[in-house]
Amino acid sequence: MNQPTHRHSKLRTLWSFGLISFLSLFIAWVLPSQGVLAQKKPLVVFVCGDHEYSGEQTLPLIAAELEKNYGVRTKILSSYPDQNAEKNIPGLEALREADLAVFFLRWRQLPADQLAFIDEYLKSGKPVMGFRTSTHAFNFPKGDPSEVWNAFGERAFGTPPGWGRAGHTHYGHKSTTDVTIIPEAAKHPILRGVPASFHVSSWLYRVKPDYPPQGSVSLLLGKSVNPDKAAIDNPVAWTWKNKEGAKVFFTTLGHPEDFQEEGVQRLTINSILWLLDKPVPKKWKGKIAIQVPYRGIVK
Repeated sequence: MNQPTHRHSKLRTLWSFGLISFLSLFIAWVLPSQGVLAQKKPLVVFVCGDHEYSGEQTLPLIAAELEKNYGVRTKILSSYPDQNAEKNIPGLEALREADLAVFFLRWRQLPADQLAFIDEYLKSGKPVMGFRTSTHAFNFPKGDPSEVWNAFGERAFGTPPGWGRAGHTHYGHKSTTDVTIIPEAAKHPILRGVPASFHVSSWLYRVKPDYPPQGSVSLLLGKSVNPDKAAIDNPVAWTWKNKEGAKVFFTTLGHPEDFQEEGVQRLTINSILWLLDKPVPKKWKGKIAIQVPYRGIVK
């Protein structure tokens, strides 16, 4: 009389065992697959530390857009405890895992152990990108063992080797800049969707006559508006391959109000995708809400 019940019990046991085995196999396959997918997303590490332009506020908004819409992982490193802290950017060991390093620095004096992570990254030949005051990212006193880092901009990005060197200056804090695409570069992927001309709050940086260096490709030209001295037009964005063999994108733009301009947003996203060897879309996800005011230098 109990045989059918016993048989059904065995069937239930076998069914349960089969289900558990299937779920175990499914989990064992799915979870590592998700891990692999995460690992396949390139990692962009943003290194921020400037007294004046609030890069530690604008670049995280760019990073969030990359995470949300462009299949990129990001990590933000900032001067600690605030933007005026010139001797500490915690977490630079993250550069060892980075597929792209983006720098927005001004006159730092980092300790040798932190500089070593940046040096290691540059020597890897992986791509680099920089904004504005990264032309003078470091400011070590003469005779300091790390003084060579004052020319970081020249080494990494093909900029003048520090503020005031090779004629590197600007045209006054009350000036602004008209930006136009250089016709010969109009078809470059970085310029996809960037307006042919636009206006920015950044006062124009002078990098001519010696920079950007031979072999670079200038993409955008800036014309100073209301300059405080005789002004010449200067490139404000270019690509290059540095001596370590790395793909480079650099722009002298970076005033926080610049990032309100859709053209600057598109330029930034496009350049990151290009440096990562990812396709630059013809259409993008739309303007990013960035409303970071100009802070200036606050002691």
